[in-house]
Amino acid sequence: MTKYLLRKKRPNIVVIGGGTGLPVILKALRKKKADITAVVTVADDGGSSGIIRDYINVVPPGDIRNVLVALSDLPEIYKNIFQYRFNSKDQFFSGHAIGNLIIAALSEMNDTGIFSAVQELTKLMKVEGNVYPASNEPLVLNACFTDGSTLAGESEISAAGKTIDRVWVSGMSDNMPEAVPEVINAIMEADQIVLGPGSLFTSILPNLMISNVGEAVCKTNAEVIYICNIMTQKGETEHFTDADHIRVLNRHLGMNFIDTVLVNTEPVPADYMDQQKYDEYLFQVKHDFNGLRDLGCRVVSNNFLELRNHGVFHNGEQVVSELLGLTSRPLSWKDSELN
Repeated sequence: MTKYLLRKKRPNIVVIGGGTGLPVILKALRKKKADITAVVTVADDGGSSGIIRDYINVVPPGDIRNVLVALSDLPEIYKNIFQYRFNSKDQFFSGHAIGNLIIAALSEMNDTGIFSAVQELTKLMKVEGNVYPASNEPLVLNACFTDGSTLAGESEISAAGKTIDRVWVSGMSDNMPEAVPEVINAIMEADQIVLGPGSLFTSILPNLMISNVGEAVCKTNAEVIYICNIMTQKGETEHFTDADHIRVLNRHLGMNFIDTVLVNTEPVPADYMDQQKYDEYLFQVKHDFNGLRDLGCRVVSNNFLELRNHGVFHNGEQVVSELLGLTSRPLSWKDSELN
C-alpha cells in the first residue's frame, strides 16, 4: 500500500524517544514552525531522575525536562535556571536539576498524574507544541539477554555488558502499561512519526513496548521514519549495521513498520572522539542499504554529522530539512535510495 502525505504549511510531526538526541531534533523543528508532539520515555532510572523516582515514586523527569526546554519560548535565562544542576555537596541536592524537582513537585500536587502536571508546565514555560509522557506512571524497562538471563532497570541493563535479545516494560500495577488517549490520538493524526535519534533499546523501544503505542505506530497512516544512530553503543548495538536496527524494531513489534530510514554517510574523523567522555560509543554504524530495502525501507542518506566538543552528534537542522522535504513526497515501497 502506498501512503500519501499532503503538503501543509505546518506539518504535523510526532517525535518519539528520549535521551540527548531528542531535544536536538525538536529544537530544529521548532525553528521551522512545525506542529510538534514529543512523546517522551518514562523508563529512566539513572542519575537525578532515578533518585527522585526512588524517593517519591514519580515518572522520571530528566528527559521530559530537556524536551520542555527544547520547545520553550521563554528567555534563555529562565531556561538556564530550569536546567541548572546543583553542584553542592549536600546529600540530597547534589546533582539534581532544578527542573527535575519542579516536575516532581507538580506531579505530587496533581492528583491525576504526571501527564496533567506536564501539560500545566508547558503553559508556564510557553512551550510551542505538545509534550506527552509516554505513560502516566513510572515504567520499568526489562531485558532478556542472548544468554537467557534477565534484568530490570535501564541503568542495570546498560551496564550489564551483555547482548540484548529483547526488551519490554512493566508498570507499578498488575495491569499492562498504556499511554493516555492524547498520545494515541497524536500518533493516529500525524503526518510523520519520527523515532530517534537515541539509544535503540533504552530510549526508543521502551515507548513502543507500551502496547497501545506500538499498536498505533503500526496502524497509523503517517510515514514512520527512523533516524539511525551514527555510532554503535556499548551494551546495546555493538557491531550493528543500520539494517540491524530496523530488524530489531520490526521483531519487537511483529511486523515491518518502518517506512523510511535516515542514515549518516559522513565519516567520523579518526581519533576525533574523546573516548573517556563518550565511553559508551564505540564505532561508526556500518551501512547495509540492500538490507534496508529488503526490509521495505526507503533510504535517505546524507551528511547528518555534527562534530563538537570532541563528540559526535546529529546535525538537527540538516535532519529536519530532510524530514520536512519528505512531508511533500508520496511514500512508495518501490522508491529507490534518495541521496
